Amino acid sequence: MLAYFKSEEEAKAALERMSGLRIADSSIRRVDRYPGGGMHDIMNPISADFPGLGYLVYGTDFTNSSAGILAAADVSASGLSSGGPDNRVTGRDVLLTVVVDERDYEQAVRIAMDGGAMV
Repeated sequence: MLAYFKSEEEAKAALERMSGLRIADSSIRRVDRYPGGGMHDIMNPISADFPGLGYLVYGTDFTNSSAGILAAADVSASGLSSGGPDNRVTGRDVLLTVVVDERDYEQAVRIAMDGGAMV
């Protein structure tokens, strides 16, 4: 089951309520709209060599060039808008993944939805 929450606390609380179910594995991770990582030092854009606007604005080494292009086209790259604090996706950006026995699946979905998830 994949369930998206607004905060890690909501996801952890839902997972705790599922403790009586037959769960084989679970994880909670924050998802972002662009792949990549590895914050870099911001350099002088006039004298430095950099791969694109997305690299400068978000401080991220993108895992592929298409993601960098999409990031540069995002409204938050202009400085006129923002995706939220630290330029994170606002809304349901925490993913609870639960591998649950099929006999407990419906109950797990109900618990997640009662906890505020989008399943």
